[in-house]
Amino acid sequence: MSVLALAVTGRGLVDPTEPVVRADDEALLRGRAAFETLRVYGGKPFRLEAHFDRLGASAESIGLPPVERVRLQVLAGLVLPKAARGDASLRLVWTAGPPGGPPSGLALLSEVPDWIEPVRERGATAVSLLGVRAAVPWLLPGVKSTSYAVNMAAEAEAKRRGAEEAVFVDADGVVLEGTVTNVWWRKSDVLRTPSLELGILAGVTRATLIELAPACGYRVEEGAFPLEDLLGADEAFTSSSVREVMPLVEIDRRLVGRGPAADELQQALRALAAKV
Repeated sequence: MSVLALAVTGRGLVDPTEPVVRADDEALLRGRAAFETLRVYGGKPFRLEAHFDRLGASAESIGLPPVERVRLQVLAGLVLPKAARGDASLRLVWTAGPPGGPPSGLALLSEVPDWIEPVRERGATAVSLLGVRAAVPWLLPGVKSTSYAVNMAAEAEAKRRGAEEAVFVDADGVVLEGTVTNVWWRKSDVLRTPSLELGILAGVTRATLIELAPACGYRVEEGAFPLEDLLGADEAFTSSSVREVMPLVEIDRRLVGRGPAADELQQALRALAAKV
């Protein structure tokens, strides 16, 4: 994934190869930073305000200084013109800074990974791995922070097992979420997805699909569902801002049918983005 542009508070546009984080920034020392990643279509960020809202909530949960939205909007405006062919991935980061501050923000614009479309075409494979239900505040339910070591370790374990994605399941066998995605599956005309009450990330694309589903002929059920319910689905898929709607065709080496919902929702999502 090639970096297209980088902008930093207090400096503006900088060379992406230049160091921009201080060695004593708590983002580096303790992983104490919040971030958002979103898709850019035709040079325009999709649902930027929703991502800013979630960034602010994450920052508050981990005790960061309030997000300075206007400053980050300026940074985003600096990098967006660099979007190659109009589509890109935009990452916004808000860090605690060094002890005593000040906080630091950055906007990083990158190319959309080139593996996404080929995998969407054939469907992704996944394995279920033990995860932790963030049921209490100190487990930071719904927070998107840079403390992503567990998620990356799970992704590496999935690849070690020959799969592309990991689906977290709690000790009771309840499906939670993917490493960087929300999880969905279909039974007849019903789409099921884990409830936010399980402490999972409130995905912006997840919320968008809930809006789009009725017009595509589906109703959505949110709840606490066992892994067997997912494994017995008519079709399954994940959602995220950059990967969009990604069909799952195999979970724990069990084949899952390739159905119409994932493709229909992907088309509806792209159609909505084109109107922005």
